[in-house]
Amino acid sequence: MGKSRFNCLCFPFLRLTSGFRRCPLSKRSLIIASVCVVYLFFVVSQVGYSPLHLDRRTDKEKYRHTRGLYNVDISDALPDSADLLTGASFVVPTRSNVVYITLKTKRLKPAKIRGTVRPKLRRKSRRNKSVNSVFTQNKLGALEQDASQIKRNFAPKTSWGETRDLDYISVDIIHESHKNAQTDSNSSSIRIYSQRAPPWFSPQDVTAMRFLADAKVVRIKEISHGESPPLLIFEGETSVSMNNQKHTKRNKDVCGGQCGLINSPVDTTEVFAFHLDRVLGLNRTLPAVSRKFSFLHDGQPCPVVSWDASLYPDGLAVGWPTVRLTWGEYQSSLKQRCWHKNISPKPDSGCSTVHHYEWSKLVLFDFLLQIHNRLDQSCCGFRPRQEDLCVELGHHAECRDQNHIQLTNIIYRRHDPKHLVFTNNKGFFDRNEDNLDFRLLEGIKELPEQAVVVLKSRRLREKLLQSLFLDQIYWESQGGRQGIDKLIDVIERRAKVLLTYINAHGIKVITMNV
Repeated sequence: MGKSRFNCLCFPFLRLTSGFRRCPLSKRSLIIASVCVVYLFFVVSQVGYSPLHLDRRTDKEKYRHTRGLYNVDISDALPDSADLLTGASFVVPTRSNVVYITLKTKRLKPAKIRGTVRPKLRRKSRRNKSVNSVFTQNKLGALEQDASQIKRNFAPKTSWGETRDLDYISVDIIHESHKNAQTDSNSSSIRIYSQRAPPWFSPQDVTAMRFLADAKVVRIKEISHGESPPLLIFEGETSVSMNNQKHTKRNKDVCGGQCGLINSPVDTTEVFAFHLDRVLGLNRTLPAVSRKFSFLHDGQPCPVVSWDASLYPDGLAVGWPTVRLTWGEYQSSLKQRCWHKNISPKPDSGCSTVHHYEWSKLVLFDFLLQIHNRLDQSCCGFRPRQEDLCVELGHHAECRDQNHIQLTNIIYRRHDPKHLVFTNNKGFFDRNEDNLDFRLLEGIKELPEQAVVVLKSRRLREKLLQSLFLDQIYWESQGGRQGIDKLIDVIERRAKVLLTYINAHGIKVITMNV
């Protein structure tokens, strides 16, 4: 039975092999070759399909896992909320329902400065600059020669201007002011790209900064008064009324409108001092910016300080009101806390008109910038260099009797005698921490809370960067961001020293809103 069943199963194959053997040799070879080719094709296709299919599955898995991060579904990509509540199944969205977004890697950026992203502006056709500018090349070359000749040949009948106590040389260029091509109305060296300036600047500060940086120069004056160095003042064209300044007749001779005082290019600390004063909330300096004049110092950036006529109530020849105190009298007034809580001091107390808190603000400001020309003119609190002015003039020898050394440059306004005005802010950034003038801090028991909080908050650098960025010419003249960072490094190191001194000597940090 088993043998017959085996014969039945094998019979077709036996018939095929028997018939195959009866085939001619050529046909037999052709059939064998065809079978081999088909078998070989089948094997190769299976071997190649497996890696390809595996790669496709891997790509699909990667795409499925990264889909939630790099793709955004819209419209019908998600099921309705009703379907979710009823538990009904929904169809996976197709490729047409997906928006593919390519995300770039996040680029590292420097410290963000608020309001420093300049908006894109449409280019406007600029007017052709006139060849005849305010100062032509001939006038530029002859300006200093004319000024020196006028100064030598100065006579009472001259048309330049003269008073008995004050001599000045004035170059009028008002007739060509409409041809001035210094700045474009749409471009300013004061870079305020956001809706408002940093909060430590008042609207008056912003107005004064824009005037000093961009106003058209209509008159230049060199003023000599007594034994003091001559002043170089420019009068600008402005439509802003000077409501807060009352000019005497002599002040009108110096500045009839709004003016700026031009300093030497080496006095760049004046600009940094203005921004530091505003950031710390002291508000005791005059607005200052950097500006280039083609007819001065070969076009180098010069610090320009706002001219405040209220500092000269009796005219420039008399000078500004100053506090006359010796070092010993100053230390005595600190102990008596003059005008504290608005209590009038006794007539024989030796107090000046300055409020007690003003000295604390002055000391903090002068220590950070190492300004010694007010409280330490003789350089008694540090090791001066041979080229320092106090050594050259012989003031350093006065340190043997420090109590009788006179304080200098302590200035206030006649209508506001309790508050000081910080002017002539000549600071030093090249003085190391082991040679700081700690004599400035002597006798101080309180410091302003608002300024100390800024020093402790670790936001001093951020605020100074935001503030100094506004003055484009100063920013670029100091070497850009790298140069500004080096200056701020010095202030931060001195701030740490000051905070350590506060803790070591038990100095109180109190609110000083007077």
